[in-house]
Amino acid sequence: MFTGIIEETGELCEIKKGTLSARIKIRCRKVLERTKVGDSIAVNGICLTVTSLAEDGFTADVMAETMRRSSLSELKVPGKVNLERAMAADGRFGGHIVAGHIDGTGTVTEIRQEENAVWYTIASEPELIRYIVEKGSVALDGISLTVAKVTDGDFQVSVIPHTRKETALTEKKAGSMINIECDVIGKYVEKLLSAPKETKKESRITENFLMEHGFF
Repeated sequence: MFTGIIEETGELCEIKKGTLSARIKIRCRKVLERTKVGDSIAVNGICLTVTSLAEDGFTADVMAETMRRSSLSELKVPGKVNLERAMAADGRFGGHIVAGHIDGTGTVTEIRQEENAVWYTIASEPELIRYIVEKGSVALDGISLTVAKVTDGDFQVSVIPHTRKETALTEKKAGSMINIECDVIGKYVEKLLSAPKETKKESRITENFLMEHGFF
């Protein structure tokens, strides 16, 4: 599990592509601290397993499904990527719950400066937009951001200078692809509410039960 607070930007220094999959090498420093082979690191919001370590970076395998459904397929060498280690049990939750399993991608359609902030407009499919909530959270390339505005076809986030400086958002231009992970809580709530009636268990919590136990 991740928080969407980027620890550092790494440099994509090698991509070895197979027919559908790939192996990538990333040059970095901070996220190597206490990291072991087999640990998870989110790369642009995608949870990848460290397959080998070096003094100046790590490698990870990217399966075909990940290449198909994420912006990793468009990465080029050299390129900047957002990096975050899996959250330690005693860490602070500075962002929101991020699984590292993206729901899909969007396209940056506009980048606009407003004094000290920069607005990004992201267009995506209705299947993803339905989970985007104004003033809710979204992870873009692994960055925990607050949604400022939502329409039927896109949404906007406003980014402070610190976030731009510490992430690879500065690499994005109009037309760039970006990874989107919607708030996992909303997806689970929808799943539970949409379960077929025959699979739902009747709740034993009734109005009488609540009255008997002092809730009214």
